[in-house]
Amino acid sequence: MARPRPERSAGPLLRARPGLGWIALLILGALLGGLGIVRGLRVVSSGPEPHLAPQPTSSARTPRVGLVAGHLGHDSGAVCADGLTEVEVNTAIAREVARRLEGLGYSVDILEEFDERLNGYRASALLSIHADSCEYINDQATGFKVARAQADAVPEQSDRLVACLISAYRQHTGLRFHADSITYDMTDYHAFREIDPRTPAAIIETGFLYLDRRILTERRERVVEGIVEGLRCFLEGR
Repeated sequence: MARPRPERSAGPLLRARPGLGWIALLILGALLGGLGIVRGLRVVSSGPEPHLAPQPTSSARTPRVGLVAGHLGHDSGAVCADGLTEVEVNTAIAREVARRLEGLGYSVDILEEFDERLNGYRASALLSIHADSCEYINDQATGFKVARAQADAVPEQSDRLVACLISAYRQHTGLRFHADSITYDMTDYHAFREIDPRTPAAIIETGFLYLDRRILTERRERVVEGIVEGLRCFLEGR
């Protein structure tokens, strides 16, 4: 007949003080739980810091617009009999357009005619602002013109820029689009060859300084509004 298996001794310490066994188990459990918490903290800390904002992507950056004030820093451009110069008109328009765009949150550069910054210039859009002759040609010499580069690296974007400017400028000024008098000097404008080819660009002749002088000087806010809204149409994808 087999004898019953003797019970294993709990050790002298536990025999002497039975309550200490429970204390030891509690301490061991707390230590193991603490290790689990530490491991959890390590996992959390290995991830991205929750309080750090992500870096903005290129699409989230403020759009930049370049405005060339025609003839600025180079010559006077067309000159009227009373001394009014094209460069005065162009510069005043460019500065007011810049002020309006900056108020809307855009970043704007006003550039001179042969500005060094034009070399490789990169922006969401570039517009060169000019005005037409201050001599009487005929009664049809009134209206505005907009064109892009003849050899454009981003023709679809530049075409949309041109279309937006034509539509908005005609609406706000009441001037007609003088498409039949766009010249090679406009489609082969020097800045088109200097800027980064990825920059959509256009040139505008805001009106004839002879027959359209009043709107270009006394009602300039209409001209400015037409250009600003044309640029916004393009930049905001309207």
